[in-house]
Amino acid sequence: MGGMSQVELTFRSELSAPRDRVWAWVTSMEGISRELWPILRMTAPHGVKSIGDVPIEPGNPLFRSWILLFGIIPIDRSDLTLLSLDVGKRFVEQSPMLSMSLWRHVRTLEAAGERTVLTDQLTFRPRTATALIRWFIETVFSHRHAVLRRHFGRPFPLDALVNAGH
Repeated sequence: MGGMSQVELTFRSELSAPRDRVWAWVTSMEGISRELWPILRMTAPHGVKSIGDVPIEPGNPLFRSWILLFGIIPIDRSDLTLLSLDVGKRFVEQSPMLSMSLWRHVRTLEAAGERTVLTDQLTFRPRTATALIRWFIETVFSHRHAVLRRHFGRPFPLDALVNAGH
């Protein structure tokens, strides 16, 4: 289980809600928390209710977040950084993390009538234990998409987990 191997994963779900409603939820701290819970919790500065509450300068950290396993055990730290933001449609997050030499998360929302297709594309390079970290990230994002589908009323994935790399 060595480190420094790059992993690419894609998750896609069709949600029974319009894109603006999904966007408001996925960029709110409440929505992010509900997607991650009970596996993880991410901290945010006091008073930050959504990504829109923080001035965004592409490439500069928005804030530092601790990633807490089961909401209590610190397992990582992220300097949450957006490279680009197309409000309502897409963001590219590439955040420095203690556990990763690379963490890139692209979340895209595509309108499909009154539904939304949400896609998460992940590219990451763990510093160690690549197989274990890959399993953990797959578990977390599968859980996140299950929560999204339950919340927005679509109980099944649009397609299966697509592994684009190793």
